[in-house]
Amino acid sequence: MLTTTTSLTPLVIGVLLGWTGAVKLVSRATVRQAPKTALARMLRSSERAGLVLRAVGAAELVVAVGLLALPGHPAPAVSAGVLGAGFVGYLAYGRAIAPESSCGCSANESAPITWRAFARAGLVLAGGATAATATGTWWATVSARPGVSLGLLAVAAAVLGGLSADLDRWWLLPVRRTRLRLLGHPLTGTSGGERVPAAATVELLENSLAWQAASPVVRSGLLDHWEEDGWRILLYSGVHTGRPVSVVFALDATTSRDTTGEPAVRVSIVDSDTGEAVADDLLTVRPRTVLPMAG
Repeated sequence: MLTTTTSLTPLVIGVLLGWTGAVKLVSRATVRQAPKTALARMLRSSERAGLVLRAVGAAELVVAVGLLALPGHPAPAVSAGVLGAGFVGYLAYGRAIAPESSCGCSANESAPITWRAFARAGLVLAGGATAATATGTWWATVSARPGVSLGLLAVAAAVLGGLSADLDRWWLLPVRRTRLRLLGHPLTGTSGGERVPAAATVELLENSLAWQAASPVVRSGLLDHWEEDGWRILLYSGVHTGRPVSVVFALDATTSRDTTGEPAVRVSIVDSDTGEAVADDLLTVRPRTVLPMAG
C-alpha cells in the first residue's frame, strides 16, 4: 500500500498544480481577484500582484507537466516541494499582514486565508518530498493495481476538494443549506397572511437596522432563501474576525416595505468551518473602511 501511495503521489500533486496553475494563468478572474489578495498588499500594487500570480501559475504548470510526464525524475518532485514551502511561507506572512484578504491560490478563491489553505500548501510540500522517493510510474501502478489505485485517488480527490474553498459551492454550500434546513437556528415563529416575493423581503432587510449592524460581516449577495414556520430565511456568506461565516437573517414572510417600516429581524452568524454560532453581539462588529471616491 505504501509503495502504491508513493507511486500515485506525482499524479495527485501534478493534477492539483496543473489545475491551480492553469486557472491562475488563463482565467480572467486572476486580474479581478488580484486586488483582494494578500499579495496585492505585500506588493502595494494590484497590477504587480496579477502578474506575479500568472507567473506562479506558469511555474505550477511546468512542475505539473514534469510530475505527470517524468514521475521518477527528482527535479519535478523537488520543484513541487519548493513551491509548497514557498506557499506556506507566503500564507503565513499574508495571514499576519492581511487576515481578511484571500490567498489567490486558485485565482477564483475569494475566501480569507484559513487552515485549509495552509493544509493544501502543506500537502504540496509533503507530496513533493514523497514524489522524490517514487521508484515507479503512476500509470504502471494504476495498470497493476487498478482497484486500490482508484480508491486512493478517490480519497485524494475528496481531501483536495475539501481543502479548496472555490469548490465549496459544489459541495459545502449544499451541505450547509441542508444542515440549516434540518437543524435550523433559533429563528422559529409563526406568521399568517400571503407571502411576498423574496425580492421584497431582501429590500425590507437592506433597509433595516439589523442589516446595518450585520452588513460589515456580509461579503456576498443573497445565496439562498427558504421559508420555515412563517419566517423567510435569507442566507449570505461573510467574514468575521478573519474567518469565513454564514450570515442568516429571518423575517416575517408576509411583510414588505409597504406593510412595515421596522421589521422584526433575527440574525445568526455561523462559523463556516465549525458550524458554531459566533458574534452574538453585532455591536462589537467593526464597520468596514469606506474607500475614497476617485476625484
